[in-house]
Amino acid sequence: MLETSRGGVQAAAIRGDRMPEFAVRVLAPLVDRRCAREPLQHLTGLAPFRAMELAVGPGVFVPRPETEMVAQLAIDALRVAASDAPIAVDLGTGSGAIALALATEVPHARVFAAENSVDAFVWTKLNLARIGAQNLRLAFIDLADAFPELDGTVSVVASNPPYVPDDAIPRDPEVRLYDPPAALYGGPDGLDAVRTLSRVGLRLAHPGGTIVIEHGEWQGEAIRAILSADGWRSAATHPDLTTRDRATTAVRP
Repeated sequence: MLETSRGGVQAAAIRGDRMPEFAVRVLAPLVDRRCAREPLQHLTGLAPFRAMELAVGPGVFVPRPETEMVAQLAIDALRVAASDAPIAVDLGTGSGAIALALATEVPHARVFAAENSVDAFVWTKLNLARIGAQNLRLAFIDLADAFPELDGTVSVVASNPPYVPDDAIPRDPEVRLYDPPAALYGGPDGLDAVRTLSRVGLRLAHPGGTIVIEHGEWQGEAIRAILSADGWRSAATHPDLTTRDRATTAVRP
């Protein structure tokens, strides 16, 4: 709108500059929408994620800063995989945040991403085209049925699944009113998708492969129990930068 940087806007404010009339006309309805708690990322059309800016809007989950730590766990596991071309899978990729981080930060890997929401899939395809990761393949498929051709070959299975219990309505209007319900709610205890992920991960991963699952801060113990009961080893829960439990990993025997 003003064709300047954030620093330029701050400098203009210090000088006491007035906004041009055309900019005021454009900005005013955006302020009204933000006052109604529409996510800022919907207004700008962009969400920062690690070294990328992802296109987002209605119909796709807006990536959060805490998911950057989840992506880091998956990236670290993929980088140490004993293969010249290790394989990673992101199940329920949404905007493509985790999958694109894996593909761009571990360029020698092959990355596969699955999404089954038509609305989200449009944004995923847009982000893949914008970022241009040649080592990423995107598929419109349910996570439960994803990539049977990869069974037993995957080094890292990652996911940010829906994990909010059905009756735990999010407090923030930006989440409650604008994030797609399918990306939020995960059954009575929030763990329905996690149970599916555990089984699918065992199908996809090779021995020694890693699963990385994002979750709510109160769910680590229950998820470790699910993974251990299914046969995963070394289940461990990891805190984010605010010291809240945010992700659980485990290793396929």
